[in-house]
Amino acid sequence: MSTPVHELEAEVLSLPAADRARLLERLLESFDHDSKVEEAWLDEALRREQEVLAGQVAMVPGRDALARVRAQLK
Repeated sequence: MSTPVHELEAEVLSLPAADRARLLERLLESFDHDSKVEEAWLDEALRREQEVLAGQVAMVPGRDALARVRAQLK
């Protein structure tokens, strides 16, 4: 008999962060991947990295970015 999801969730959340991260990676890998979508995201990430390296855009700390988004949603 399989373990109910809520029990499994509680057990997983009690694991150390490194173990949860490893499990998350494995779970994400278990989904079907659309190689065209993955390639498009990689291209976008590389393009953005080049913009930062070239000084065309400035990076914003995550905390600040989230604050800006939350302010716009109000």
